Amino acid sequence: MKKVVAALAFGLALGGSHSAWAQEAAPGRFSMQKAETGFARLDTETGEVTLCQEKNGELVCRMAADERAAFERELDLLTKRVEALEKAVQGGATAVKPDLPTDEEIDRTMSIMERMMRKFMDIVKELEGRDTTEEGGPVPDKT
Repeated sequence: MKKVVAALAFGLALGGSHSAWAQEAAPGRFSMQKAETGFARLDTETGEVTLCQEKNGELVCRMAADERAAFERELDLLTKRVEALEKAVQGGATAVKPDLPTDEEIDRTMSIMERMMRKFMDIVKELEGRDTTEEGGPVPDKT
């Protein structure tokens, strides 16, 4: 089954080069191509290939087995997540809000930043006060 789906996907990608496979570009999400057992439907947004057959005048499309298994796993995962969230809401659990810093923590942080800025400014003043470079020559003009 995997080989059939892979072959169909490959065939759809290269199908435009042969006139028997060529299909007019249709504005829309899905592209249909004739296959041995019916039709292959390509979802142009996700790249998913679905096999379709005509039954009783209706086109019935089914996911390939691999895609169906992945779909079922994702559905089970989402169902469990929804159930867990519903239990949390019923239990009165609320989202935890981050704790804001206290006034003491803010004051301590500002004190540290102030000391850092003062030391930085002292270094800048020291560098501005130099008259010569390390080689002993004059400081070049700043542009």
